[in-house]
Parts: sequence; structure tokens; C-alpha cells
Amino acid sequence: TGNLHVGGARTALFNYLFARSRGGKFVLRVEDTDLERSTKKSEEAVLSDLSWLGLDWDEGPDIGGDFGPYRQSERNALYKEHAQKLMESGAVYRCFCSSEELEKMKVTANQMKIPPVYMGKWATASDAEVQQELEKGTPYTYRFRVPKEGSLKINDLIRGEVSWNLNTLGDFVIMRSNGQPVYNFCVTVDDATMRISHVIRAEEHLPNTLRQALIYKALGFAMPLFAHVSLILAPDKSKLSKRHGATSVGQYKEMGYLPQAMVNYLALLGWGDGTENEFFTIDDLVEKFTINRVNKSGAVFDATKLKWMNGQHLRSLPSDLLIKDFEDRWRSTGILLESESGFAKEAAELLKEGIDLITDADAALCKLLSYPLHDTLSSDEAKSVVEDKLSEVASGLIAAYDSGELGQALAEGHDGWKKWVKSFGKTHKRKGKSLFMPLRVLLTGKLHGPAMDSTVILVHKAGTSGAVAPHSGFVSIAERFKILKEVDWESLQKQQESPVESAVPAAS
Repeated sequence: TGNLHVGGARTALFNYLFARSRGGKFVLRVEDTDLERSTKKSEEAVLSDLSWLGLDWDEGPDIGGDFGPYRQSERNALYKEHAQKLMESGAVYRCFCSSEELEKMKVTANQMKIPPVYMGKWATASDAEVQQELEKGTPYTYRFRVPKEGSLKINDLIRGEVSWNLNTLGDFVIMRSNGQPVYNFCVTVDDATMRISHVIRAEEHLPNTLRQALIYKALGFAMPLFAHVSLILAPDKSKLSKRHGATSVGQYKEMGYLPQAMVNYLALLGWGDGTENEFFTIDDLVEKFTINRVNKSGAVFDATKLKWMNGQHLRSLPSDLLIKDFEDRWRSTGILLESESGFAKEAAELLKEGIDLITDADAALCKLLSYPLHDTLSSDEAKSVVEDKLSEVASGLIAAYDSGELGQALAEGHDGWKKWVKSFGKTHKRKGKSLFMPLRVLLTGKLHGPAMDSTVILVHKAGTSGAVAPHSGFVSIAERFKILKEVDWESLQKQQESPVESAVPAAS
């Protein structure tokens, strides 16, 4: 039901890694006994998300296998067969209690401050009493007889020995009055008949394990080995839920996360290889995963850490794949109009260090192509740059542009730019920060950003190639110098000396 929660994805991942690391089979079974909530659409979404994560299964509803069908809704005949075996052995009985009677038992148990166990008469009813109700057509369920004394123990691969007192359980239903089997009965029959050796699942299922263990024993089946992983917690240590933000795999896919980053991060929620290493490919995880290194304490889901990890995986992609991802993104959002000039390649290489999500590439490119000169010059941070005779550098830069000298240098690429900067610095007796900071501000309109030379050359290329759409906020070199020529440096100097919020004045 619903979408694939990150907790369910983490559980599936641990099962996958365990199966692959041991040379076993990873089996996908659709547990759709909740007829009201289970939908085909939900099943398809879950399978799609698992495939996106790269968790390929060896047996399942779409590919079959030796122990199908792989949907519980298609296995009813098998459940009824085993329910009848339990009936014949006396392990279960028919219960004709109405919902009103069962509710009264709960109230009584609450008043007596005891576990709400079944207290009806049908566990000890005579054959005649049962026959009488059958003849009347009274609806009934199948209830499993639970021993009234003793305890049950299992050896959990993560938690060690876990035990329960049987007197806290009470007889439980395995078949509803409409003939539908309940979850605990279905999974027990399925795990046994599908020859499942290991079950790795969330700790929420521990109470179910008690019921299932009793059914295994009654049917004469050997129990698989169980490993119950901790819950995934929110930063406030409560159970992760929708109120904490995105919780489904599909949501993270839409947000631009890479499957390999999701797999890496989910694996580290409760597991580690004993080193400081945090970067793993799925092949690394298969090689290193062991169930004994899974922690039984709750793991906190940190969205910031996940985003950082996505950036690590994004930047580790082969260059051609990374460039294609950026280019496809910019084309899909209409920012990129053409790619023959190599603009997308240069932009991707320039921006990749500051991007953790592919969906952030739009804003990053638009910011790179923008020219917020007025806002920058008005800022307190720019005060020292303005006071360092920025107007003189601006005059020299405008002269270089008007003469065509700067345009020629940009057309020649990095070599041409390097020669021009060196010459410009000599002419204006500037070097290092006193040269590059003014040039950055005047040419990019910003105090900070990616490498200035690559940025300015890319802006020049965007203008000559027509590579980007107008809605990207692109300001060409020509438009930048038009804006630069309008700056009233005298008024700006006065404004900096007397800090009053206002726009940068233009020349009159």
C-alpha cells in the first residue's frame, strides 16, 4: 500500500545486500492481503522505485520463479489448505464471536488491567455448539490456540535472544469471517513454502514474529532466521513521518537525487564497515555488508547529509555522463537553446563543485549568467573594493572593451584572457587580489563565484553562440558594459561614506 518509504527501501536494501553477499536469492513478494488499501498502482510504484535504486530481484511477480505466485492475493488456495491442516490438528478453532462481543472483552480486559486477550467461549466449545452455529449460518473466524503458559524465544541476528511470555498474547485470528487470511498467517505459509532462509525486516514486526513462530511450529515448518532492523528516526528522534518532509523514494527521485546516492546513504543508516569511509558504490556494499555490523539502535535520517552525499556521487560521475545530465536538465527547463558550441560542457565543469542536486543546476546557471552589479556595489561587503579606486579600474576596463581589445582576448579563450589580464595589471600597476577582485566585481557583478576567467569566457560564449534563453536572466558582455558605463562613481563614493540604503546612482 502507498509509496515506498525510505524505511522500507532501507530494509529492502539490507535484504538485497545480504542475499548478494552470500550468493543467495533476493525474492520480491507482494503482500496485498489488505484488499481495501492495496492497489495495482501502488504495487507498480513500489517496484519502479526498487528498480530505480538498482535492487534487481531474482524472483517476483513480474519475472516469476519456482515458488510463485508472488502476490499473496493469488495464493488463497494455499492458505486455505494450510488453515484446514491446522483445523484438523486442533491448532485452530472456529470463533463465532460478534464484533460487539469482542469489544466487550477489550473493555473488560482494560478494566482488569490485563492484556486484551481473547476470553470467549469458542476455544472450549463442544462440537454440538459449533455445529449449531454452522447450521444457523453464523459468520466465523479461524483462531489459533496459543499455549496459556510458558515463553517463546528466538535468536535474532541483530538483537540476540528475544523472548515473550505466551500469556500476554491470547488466541489470534488467522482467517477472517470473509475467508481472507490475515498477514501473519500468509507470511508464515509463504516463507515456508517459498523456502525463505532469512527475513530482514523492521523492528515493528517483532510482535508479529511471536505469532508467526507459533504457526511455524504448528505446521511443522522450520523457521527462517530473523533480523529486525531499527526504525529510521527524524532529527527529533521521533519516528520519521511526512511531517518531517519527504519520506518516500519517489519524492527524492523527483527532487533530483541519484539512486546510487540514496543507496549509499540508506546503507549507512544503521550499518558501517568499521572504517571512517562513507562513500560506497553498490558493488562496494555487496562486498562489505555483514548483518552483524547492523546496529540495533535507531538511525537518524539527516536530509542535509543525504544532499551532501548526493553531491559527492554527482561529482564522481564520468565527465560525459555528468555533462549530459546537466545538459538534459537545462534543455528540459528551456534554459539551454543549443549545445553545439560546447557551452553546456564548459558550464557543467565550472558549476559542478557547487551543486549537490541536478535540479539546482538551473539556479546555479542563471546566477552565473546574471549581472547584479548595482546590488553588489551597494553592499557593505563591497566597500573596501570600491574604496580601492575601483572607478579607475572601471575606466581602464571600459577603454579596453571599447577598443575591442577585451573582446579579442575573450574570443581567444583562456590563453588570450591570461595575456590580457597580465597586460592590464601592468598598465594599472595592480596584481593579485587588488587586480582580480575589481575585475571580478566589474565583469561578473559579484564578489564571489566560480573561477573568474572561466566565468567571463563562458558569458562571452553565451552571447556569441545564442546558447541560452532570455528568461535565464543572461546579461551579455555588451549589456554589462552599458550598465557599467552608467555608474556614477562620485555619488557611489559618497553613499559608501554615508551608509543609507539606496540603489547605485547612474551617471547623469
